[in-house]
Amino acid sequence: MKQFENIFRTLLIAIFGFIVPTTASAQDEVRHPMDSVEIGLLTCSPHEEIYSLYGHTALRVHDLRNNADWVFNYGVFNFKTPNFALRFVFGLTDYELGIAPTRPFLDYYEEWGSQVTEQVLNLTPEDKQRIMDALAINYKPENRIYRYNFLYDNCSTRPRDIIEHNIEGKIAYNPRKDYAPSFREMIRDHTARHPWATFGNDLLLGVKADHKTDIREQEFLPENLRYDFDHATIERNGEIVPLVKERRELVRPGVQVIEEDFPLSPTLCCILLLVLSIVIFAYEYIKKKTLRWFDILLMTLSGLAGLALFIMIFSEHPTTSINLQILILNPLSLFFIWPVLKGRRTAWFTLSMLCTMAFLLGSFWQDYAEGMEIVALCLLLRYWRHYHDK
Repeated sequence: MKQFENIFRTLLIAIFGFIVPTTASAQDEVRHPMDSVEIGLLTCSPHEEIYSLYGHTALRVHDLRNNADWVFNYGVFNFKTPNFALRFVFGLTDYELGIAPTRPFLDYYEEWGSQVTEQVLNLTPEDKQRIMDALAINYKPENRIYRYNFLYDNCSTRPRDIIEHNIEGKIAYNPRKDYAPSFREMIRDHTARHPWATFGNDLLLGVKADHKTDIREQEFLPENLRYDFDHATIERNGEIVPLVKERRELVRPGVQVIEEDFPLSPTLCCILLLVLSIVIFAYEYIKKKTLRWFDILLMTLSGLAGLALFIMIFSEHPTTSINLQILILNPLSLFFIWPVLKGRRTAWFTLSMLCTMAFLLGSFWQDYAEGMEIVALCLLLRYWRHYHDK
């Protein structure tokens, strides 16, 4: 009984409102204090807000005997943090471990129409105690904040690591056969109904996002972690048991309101740009004129986009440092706007034409954002026009 009280005193540091019972029956004293505690992995299906398109994972600690039910959530962040947007761009976003009663947590996802499932883990009392102690340590003010990494250290990987590091025995995962998608492919699967979100992601992700992933890398997505836990086992004292003891549906999937994106898809916008480029090219050829305003427009837009790609080189976001799309979205074009405006011949168009051809060859190594090859053709047409302009 003394051990039982010590455990809950430790958790009191972490859990507001956790009440340590002061009395117990003789029958309770012979039972392990963790016998009435269930620890489960909660998986919340995606809903249509951009920040929630990938779903969510949390840990549930449910003490049936003492009617204490809490969710440990590694996905808490604050938009009001100073310079939040700038820090996000550079991959310096800090998330933290938050704790909330389970019922309001479930109500939130029910309101959004998301399904919430629980996988009750097949843990020994000692495993539960170690996990709860680890969560209490994680929740200390000096520990609860962590540097978020979308692919390698997020709300899905943190609960997994807490479980793996604090159980007796070793978890054996059962990888799916012939399943080795790239990071880009998995991200696209979750943004399929939002083509402009897909376009933005693909624009910023570089070559490293296209390598084939292993099972551990795939677990940055909550749904993949849920699948892997369902098929995992624990080898404990020579015995192999399932990692998941029971699976429950806590919130049924509901109706989700899907807001319409911009009516024109990225591909259609790029096609319209190509058509405009061809029309202007034909007009210039017939009239023997050069519409420099169109060049200035293209150079400004591609230069600003290239500036964003250049900044991402220094970002801590994974897979953004090497991005071949910078070959056509080049920030250096901004420095050549003035000479072009004045009608001066520069080496910029020749260099840009070579970079564009290199970009097209680079498609063998990198999967580009939707429509970028069409943009490359538009730029190549303009560069060729100026290259032959006498």
